[in-house]
Amino acid sequence: MYHFFAYMARMKLIRRWSLMKSVSEENIAEHSAQVAQIAHALAMIKNKKFGGKLNADRVATIALYHETSEILTGDLPTPIKYYNPEIRKAYKEIEGIANEKLLGMLPEELQGGYRELIEVDPDSYEHMLVKAADKIAAYIKCLEELRSGNREFAKAEASLREAVEEYYRYEEVRYFCETFLDTFRKTLDELE
Repeated sequence: MYHFFAYMARMKLIRRWSLMKSVSEENIAEHSAQVAQIAHALAMIKNKKFGGKLNADRVATIALYHETSEILTGDLPTPIKYYNPEIRKAYKEIEGIANEKLLGMLPEELQGGYRELIEVDPDSYEHMLVKAADKIAAYIKCLEELRSGNREFAKAEASLREAVEEYYRYEEVRYFCETFLDTFRKTLDELE
């Protein structure tokens, strides 16, 4: 018996934004799905608008698995995770151990293929797109909470806006944000 997918199914149980009062709770399964949609769009934009040659489906799949370690570690709040370099380094090591444990829950012949999705080269363009998509998804969460009147997310929104803008040097990120982000500030009636 191999337990990898039984653990993956538990992504829906890992709550994000644990230190924040949320109007709408979010779990890592929902977050990963949105990051995959955005990362896929970024790769498609790069290919169709800016002459890229990325595998958008692979980028989306990497994004689906980008929070895999959190099945075992939980979602450590950002202020803690990035408090200092020692904590950040230790948490990266813990994530690596968690990923190894999860990969060991697959038949040996599948481990390499999933390793390529879970342990992506941090210097790769694919990894950058997933990181950008991750920041954009978190920023969208802040916009949604603020639109619902939840001021708890005001500081996170400002911080994440800056983080997203740091990725504007990539034309596909700038294009996505300029083309799609404002719609997340609107109510359903305003979208029509």
